[in-house]
Amino acid sequence: MLYSLKKRNFWIMLLVDAFLVLISYYSAYYLRFDGDIPLQYLENWMSTIVWILPVKLFCFYLFGLYKGMWRYTSIKDLQNMVKACIASSAIIVLVLLITVRFLGFARSVFAIDLVLTFLLVGGMRLGIRLHYHREFNKSGLPFLRADNNHLKRLLIIGAGDAGEKTLRELTDNPSLPYRVVGFIDDDANKKERAIHHVPVLGDVESLPQVAKENRVDEVVIAVPSANGLQMRTIVKACKACGVPFKTLPGLGEIINGKVNVKALRDVDYQDLLGRPTVKLDLELIQGYLRDKRVLVTGAGGSIGSELCRQIVRFNPEELILLDASEPGLFNIQMELKQRFGNQRNATILADLKNRALVERVFSHYKPHVVFHAAAYKHVPMLEQNPWQAVHNNILASQTIMEQALEHGVGRFVLVSTDKAVRPTNVMGASKRVCELVLASFLGNGTRMMAVRFGNVVGSSGSVIPLFRQQILRGGPVTVTHPEVTRYFMTTPEACQLILQTGALGQGGEVFILEMGTPVKIASMARDLIRLSGKDPDHDIKIVFTGLRPGEKLYEELITEGEGIVQTAHKKILVLKANGHWNGHGDRRAFGQWLARGVDDLFRLADKQDGHGIREKLHDLVPEYEPQEAGCVL
Repeated sequence: MLYSLKKRNFWIMLLVDAFLVLISYYSAYYLRFDGDIPLQYLENWMSTIVWILPVKLFCFYLFGLYKGMWRYTSIKDLQNMVKACIASSAIIVLVLLITVRFLGFARSVFAIDLVLTFLLVGGMRLGIRLHYHREFNKSGLPFLRADNNHLKRLLIIGAGDAGEKTLRELTDNPSLPYRVVGFIDDDANKKERAIHHVPVLGDVESLPQVAKENRVDEVVIAVPSANGLQMRTIVKACKACGVPFKTLPGLGEIINGKVNVKALRDVDYQDLLGRPTVKLDLELIQGYLRDKRVLVTGAGGSIGSELCRQIVRFNPEELILLDASEPGLFNIQMELKQRFGNQRNATILADLKNRALVERVFSHYKPHVVFHAAAYKHVPMLEQNPWQAVHNNILASQTIMEQALEHGVGRFVLVSTDKAVRPTNVMGASKRVCELVLASFLGNGTRMMAVRFGNVVGSSGSVIPLFRQQILRGGPVTVTHPEVTRYFMTTPEACQLILQTGALGQGGEVFILEMGTPVKIASMARDLIRLSGKDPDHDIKIVFTGLRPGEKLYEELITEGEGIVQTAHKKILVLKANGHWNGHGDRRAFGQWLARGVDDLFRLADKQDGHGIREKLHDLVPEYEPQEAGCVL
């Protein structure tokens, strides 16, 4: 009681109810006498209201009408309201019978007052509930409400208790971007019936047809009691629809801790970043991509394909997709046509090491902008095949850079990696050599710049897809070392950074994103297990396998001698190399020295001389410390 008296909302609710009680009691007299209340009965109203008002308010308090929150008024609250109204009216009638035996009072007034009190007090609470209700919160009335076209159209499998609770939560919660269009249930008795005005549209067998007819964007499986065979049938039907689907665990499982509440949705890689996703300035990008011919190498890979998806939004004159992988190139070509309607693209199946073919591509298409994303990136594999790092990373990059300069490309962006900083592996050293080659080509009319970033979650070779596969198999999840840490970013974020680099770069810069705090891989594995609804070290074990060849505990983004300079974007930094050209005096001398070293690398790679390649990489990148690792040949 004392706690309630201290709350401001309690007094507001009390005053509102007092006003409604006054209105209902006066209206009862008004209705009884058809709007012409005799003076005697008006005096009765004035003499009795002074004690009837506190009696009603006390009954309201006694039956808990001030304990709940009006926005969540339920059937239970309405039941308590009926009890409070009947009890207060009974007390009023009893008092009048004992004191004056109802002499001079119209008995029908108190019956009318009972009904009016319930309608006004209950109606007020119901009105507030409707105000906060999702269906009413836009325009107040459902038939005046504009259609929420931005909401995802959702189909719920299971027209039982779990399905009804799911519908109620989605309807009551304005922050959830869903609109339920119907239910699916195998119970024939439920067909063509409805739950909260949402119809049961068919059974599981008809799911693909129902989903197509109702333009369903997503499916929720709300059948927590389904056995294994039933669930496999439902999942098979969901896959046939071609739309995303989620499953709803039983409430008992959540309460018992067997399933985490976060398992109610798909795992979002952004949850694992350890920082907010960085949004970049797309207006700057628009200026140099619109109506331009843009070439993307490695277009079938995870980074290259996402670059293509983002570039087509800026309406280039033509998008040239180049890759040595036939399946990857075909997939992105089909996606651009079907998803974006982009027909202005050319898909070229080519090996960048083929200098004559690359020269013909540049001569024929005359690109204005080049994004060089093609590379081998798998660290342990390149430790065992170091000649492929030389051929595919260094030789291919040098070939594409030379052709960009020769054909007057306006902007050239090299996609690099944080592993190029003080590299401990062949892959990182090869990418650092690519950065040096780019620096040696400066001053020839083409703006050439590089961009470094950390691990891209979800990309090919990333640990996240591997962890998800291991979790789906029931574990264990394998982590190389308890202390290994990495910087992470999403694929769209990485590609926006690449595009932004082309807008900001004047030539010679190495751009990096302010990556925040590096994330421990072991912690990320545990988070991913929890987000998948499992208990780390209990349901899914984590096994430490030891660092792989060429792998290091900590990654860096800046190497010795590089100074950080702010750019126009507060989250993007630019690194300026020192002006000593690695001790060779000027760019020309440095370029000649580097060209000789790279030619030596090519000869060693042609002979598959793994030891010689590592030694030469150390000569070109002194901070690289070669590790003796067995090669496949």
